[in-house]
Amino acid sequence: MSCGRLSLMQKNKHIHHYNGYSVSPSAHRLPDGWFAANLLLTKGDALSAEPVSYQFDALDYFDSEMQALGHAAVWARGWVDSRG
Repeated sequence: MSCGRLSLMQKNKHIHHYNGYSVSPSAHRLPDGWFAANLLLTKGDALSAEPVSYQFDALDYFDSEMQALGHAAVWARGWVDSRG
């Protein structure tokens, strides 16, 4: 990777909101070439007294960064939906 290029892993542009949560999926490339799907969920916003964050690392492993990001985003929806 060239020094001037920031990958999706380094600069997360996939943040979105779902049912009151900020969803921030990310991917981490491992030395063996696989990508770990990671996730940061934050409930609340700038007006909240104390936003709550949940971090999930290595939800699963994938051949590509995009697969890892997609899995983390889908997993986030399931997690949020199961908690009401």
